[in-house]
Amino acid sequence: MERFCDELRWERERRQVSIETICEQTKVASRHLLALEAGEYSALPGGVFRKGIVRSYLSALGLDEVPWIERFEASLQESGAVSANDWTEFAENVRRNRSGSRSTTGLRWMGVAMMLTSLAALGWGVWKFALHGRLIP
Repeated sequence: MERFCDELRWERERRQVSIETICEQTKVASRHLLALEAGEYSALPGGVFRKGIVRSYLSALGLDEVPWIERFEASLQESGAVSANDWTEFAENVRRNRSGSRSTTGLRWMGVAMMLTSLAALGWGVWKFALHGRLIP
């Protein structure tokens, strides 16, 4: 069985579609498409973006997505460019970042409330003492 990347390039050449044409249609950089055709999966962006590039490429060529995506994922696993822990690590990073953003948002609002309270106290002091003549002899 041929490699996925070789079959993909062969399909593009058989349909006489240039890389530039696919770039124009998909808005994907040519370096990513060339890396995909060369089987250099580590040069592609990770996660969802990698699969999106493949889907766009397949769509531009008019190929059936399902079998090609399955073959791409198998080729990706064989190459070792992705491991099962990637998704676990990604999910953990998302959880950590989301929980961290809530605490900083709470602290930010507490700071805003303290600033408004300080401004209100300062305004009351100016109104009470300066405008009513208690500080002016």
